Amino acid sequence: MSSMGSRRHDQRSEAPRGRPGWGAGQRGKRGWYAEGGQAAPHAEPEDAQRAGHRVEAPAAERTHREQRRYPWQDDPDHTPPRTGTRRLPPLPEDHPGHDEKPERPRGTAPPKKLTVTRVAAWRSRDLTQRAMRLFFSLAHADGADRSGLAKFTYAVMGNYAVDAAMAVALANTLFFSAATAESKDRVALYLLITVAPFALIAPVIGPALDRLQQGRRLALAASFGVRVLLAAVMALHFDSWMLYPAALGCMVLSKSFGVLKAAMTPRVLPAQITLTKANSRLTAFGMAAGGIVGAIASGFAWLLGSQGALWFMAAMAAGGVWLCLRIPGWVERTEGEIPTSISAHPRQPRRVPLNPHVVVALWGNGGIRLLTGFLTLFAAFVIKQSTQHEPVMQLVLLGLVGGAAGVGSFLGNGIGSKMHFGKPDRVIIACLGGTLAVAVCAALLAGLPLAVVVALVGATASALAKVCLDAVVQHRMPEASRASAFGRSETILQLSWVFGGAVGVLLPPVYRIGFTVIAAVLALVLAQTIAVERGGTLLPRLPRRPAPATAQARSRS
Repeated sequence: MSSMGSRRHDQRSEAPRGRPGWGAGQRGKRGWYAEGGQAAPHAEPEDAQRAGHRVEAPAAERTHREQRRYPWQDDPDHTPPRTGTRRLPPLPEDHPGHDEKPERPRGTAPPKKLTVTRVAAWRSRDLTQRAMRLFFSLAHADGADRSGLAKFTYAVMGNYAVDAAMAVALANTLFFSAATAESKDRVALYLLITVAPFALIAPVIGPALDRLQQGRRLALAASFGVRVLLAAVMALHFDSWMLYPAALGCMVLSKSFGVLKAAMTPRVLPAQITLTKANSRLTAFGMAAGGIVGAIASGFAWLLGSQGALWFMAAMAAGGVWLCLRIPGWVERTEGEIPTSISAHPRQPRRVPLNPHVVVALWGNGGIRLLTGFLTLFAAFVIKQSTQHEPVMQLVLLGLVGGAAGVGSFLGNGIGSKMHFGKPDRVIIACLGGTLAVAVCAALLAGLPLAVVVALVGATASALAKVCLDAVVQHRMPEASRASAFGRSETILQLSWVFGGAVGVLLPPVYRIGFTVIAAVLALVLAQTIAVERGGTLLPRLPRRPAPATAQARSRS
């Protein structure tokens, strides 16, 4: 023990004098610093010191010695941590150092003089800028800024915003400003002049847009431009019969925008995402824009009346014209597109019939859209009937139903964009069966809570079934016919929603009667969907399973 202690004492006495560094006292001379702050030179071997000459180490060894070493690195059992790369990439020149604080984004510096008002204003401005940066990052993600999907998303958000502003203005006129029977007559008249012409126009819109090989951006911009004029007409002639034709024109133009949107989405699809995810993204952004603009339009309606909301709608439509003209020009390239036909045996030889899986998906989605259109107007009339002289309670109950529908839409789009379904048509049949089950429960246990559940399940099933329909069209239809197939399918879905709303207006405002009727209709649609999925049909005049669309497209090409 004494010899060991003397050895350690000798080693410490031979060590260079200075202040101890990290690990000093554990490995003898390692970890000592000279008086000037520099590391002490490595001690030479004793035989070299006696000989009076200096031993030169190889260059690699000198470089190795210059690097900082820690005590545990000399242990024989020490294993250095594994890294994915040997050397990290160099930092950019403008990268801040460890001592430099990151620069705060411009416009978010706190006020020099702190007061409650200034801090609140600065905080709201800072949160708004963060939300805008997050919005633009999400809209431009996955290559959407390079493919044109981001600018197309802004145009779709504009269409949702215009529809929301018009809905707020017309709801105040057709529904809240009159008694229940009178408002029911007004909405019935509105739907009558909406359903009848649109039922005749819809079969014409699809083929006309199929033939529109050039000028699709101008067609989208024209749909907004005409709505600017129609909104001005409704605002100036709010109490006359001209309100209804103008509202009909806005409805038809909005449906036409939806058909064109479905046909143009494949043209701006980035390579990083699928068509299903792109459609879900468009729907999510559109619903968010509709909710925000609808709230703003409600403020205009409260301050300036319905005319103020209509002028706000005109301003939003004018902005939509500019957004449509910013869509990139390659959406006009339609060379090689082959139009589709709903019929199994099209009259025109150049048309391709829809794939059987697409037909099944259309039947299922159409049934679900019947339920959502029915519930939108039926629940409103039932709530108003039960709360005649309580306008605040009417808004609260309508907010419950509408909020459940909004949550369901976001939930369905989120599930559909994240999951991969091996058989989407089977998922659509399951969604239709789920909506039928909740409709039957609402008919048996009539009341507002079941109506809220139906709104939640119906909106979720509608969004999820639409995602599956997009997946079926993408995988089952030839690439040359996808744009036309999307346009035709969107026309069918919008017609289904309008007819469902008409059923909700015509039925008496009683929960049990309304849900019993819609449950019976859904049961028939479900039976027809299953029959079509098996190759048959319940309707005698409808043709049976057509030939595969891909094979026919290959034979025509």
